[in-house]
Amino acid sequence: MVQIGYTMMTEQAGPRELVAHVVGAEEAGFDFSVTSDHYFPWLASQGHSPNAWTVLGAAAQATSRIPLMTYVTCPTTRYHPVLVAQQAATVQLLSQGRFRLGLGSGENLNEHVVGHGWPGVSVRHEMLEEAVFIIRALFAGDLVNHHGTHFDVDHAKLWDVPVPAPPIGIAVSGEHSCRLAGGAADLVIATEPERELLEAFDRHGGAGKPRIGQLPVCYDTDHGAAVERAHEQFRWFGLGWKVNAELPHDASFASASASVTKEEVAEAIPCGANVDRFVEAVRAYADAGFTEVALVQIGGGHQEPYLEWARRELLPALRAL
Repeated sequence: MVQIGYTMMTEQAGPRELVAHVVGAEEAGFDFSVTSDHYFPWLASQGHSPNAWTVLGAAAQATSRIPLMTYVTCPTTRYHPVLVAQQAATVQLLSQGRFRLGLGSGENLNEHVVGHGWPGVSVRHEMLEEAVFIIRALFAGDLVNHHGTHFDVDHAKLWDVPVPAPPIGIAVSGEHSCRLAGGAADLVIATEPERELLEAFDRHGGAGKPRIGQLPVCYDTDHGAAVERAHEQFRWFGLGWKVNAELPHDASFASASASVTKEEVAEAIPCGANVDRFVEAVRAYADAGFTEVALVQIGGGHQEPYLEWARRELLPALRAL
């Protein structure tokens, strides 16, 4: 059975609302939760971007069952790897073992703010690999001194080490990232139902490990209103990773997605209240080999009715998938 998750979308709600939403997701019966980790929203119409790690600490205390996860954190530019290790270890302790650390090579949108520039993709992958090595060593309780190609670590140690350590997931988009994830990750993360990515992950050592996908949806009893909201806030979604990783500002995403039509958005994102449409979109991930799918309900002010509908109709239908 594919597990169904809930996404705390930091780009579309404030911190108190995000915590209330994940409490509601736990009560509705979602199997797990994930949270984005952004400094900027993708589009100004989303309107938010609180600190994900502070939200996770509050969520860990406000919930008791639902697993938590970053989807995903970039541990190379805005955050140094030693800081990510400390944050992840702390959330694992606060949540009593319910946390997974999802990592990725990041997007210019969030990482440019510290003024270090935005390296090319091959360099970003090198940085991610080195960062994972450092984080793993700290999770093991080691005293770490490291002078590598991209990072220096001077006499670092975690004094509150969780047992077990948070499992590490790595987001993939091509052969190189699949090679890294297969050897260095406990699970793989992808945002499109591409079987080829999972096959590459398996070839490089990932066979048998969990694989987590993410799917935007827009529930509303008014189908037209759902399409309108999805277009207003999520039309960037179809630009593809190669574009999404490079654009520096929300205005850049607005410009790049200006020609995307409502019809194209409605074709790509399940909108309205037709359960079968949502189930078929999740089925694409299941058929590709994903073991977990995190749903993103579009619109920060539209979570409560979605959670009630999910509890009553959507989750029972997905359980039969």
